[in-house]
Amino acid sequence: MEAWGLGMFMIAAGSVWTLLAYPGSPVAQAVRDPLLRLALMGVAMGLTAMGIIYSPWGKQSGAHLNPAVTLTFLRLGKVARWDAFFYILFQSMGGLLGVVLVYIVLGEKLARPPVSFVVTAPGRDGATVAFLAEFMISFLLMLTILFTTNSARLMRLTGVFAGILVAVYIAVEAPFSGMSMNPARTVASALPAGVWTDIWIYFTAPVLGMQLAINVYRFVARLITKKEPTVMCAKLNHHTHRRCIFKGCGYKAGQAHML
Repeated sequence: MEAWGLGMFMIAAGSVWTLLAYPGSPVAQAVRDPLLRLALMGVAMGLTAMGIIYSPWGKQSGAHLNPAVTLTFLRLGKVARWDAFFYILFQSMGGLLGVVLVYIVLGEKLARPPVSFVVTAPGRDGATVAFLAEFMISFLLMLTILFTTNSARLMRLTGVFAGILVAVYIAVEAPFSGMSMNPARTVASALPAGVWTDIWIYFTAPVLGMQLAINVYRFVARLITKKEPTVMCAKLNHHTHRRCIFKGCGYKAGQAHML
C-alpha cells in the first residue's frame, strides 16, 4: 500500500510536469509563465496527496509515503522497527517504479530537460539555502500533522492540511530545492536520471526537520493541555473503521489526551 501510494504520487508528478514543462506539450506552450506552471503543479500534487491519504489504502497504511514521516513515528513509538524498515523499503521501491512506468509511457519527454525525471536539486541560491528550505518545510509539515492528528476537531482534516501545504510548497519553495521533503521521492527521480546533485540534503534535512517537530509539538502541547502529550496514532487519516495496524493506537484505546 505504501509502495502504491508513493508510486501514484510519482506517476502524477511525472505526468503533470511533462504536460506543464515539456516544450512540445500544448499545455506548456499555452502556459509560459514559470510561476503559473509551478502553481498548477502545486494544485495537481496537493490534490494527489489528498486523494492518496483519504483512499482506502491510505486509510489502512496510514499514508506515510515518506521515510522521514515513518522515522518520526518510529521515534514516537507508534511504529515497530521491523515495520519501519519495510515501510521505507517499499516506499522507495514504489516511488522508483512510478517513475519507471511514466518513462515507459512518455519516454524522452520525461527524460529530457527541463522535465528531467522531475529531479529535486538545489536552485540558484545553492545548497545551503536548499537545505534550510527543505528543513523548514519538513518541520512545518510534520508539526501540522502532529497537531491535527491529535486534535478531536481537526483529525479528519489532516489530509486536507497536508495537501494544501504540498501545493503551497511546490508553488513557492520548489525554486529553492525542488521541493522534496522525502528521501524516497528524491531517489526515485535521481536514480533513472543519474542526477545526484547535493543528494545529502534530501536525506538529512527532511528527517532532521520532522524530528525537531516532535520536540516543538511536545513543548507546545504541554503549554496548552498542562499534561504530558501523547500521540494517538501513526495514521494521517484515522477517522475510519479499518483495522489499525500501529502500536498503542490511542483512538482504539480511547485513553490518550487529545488537544
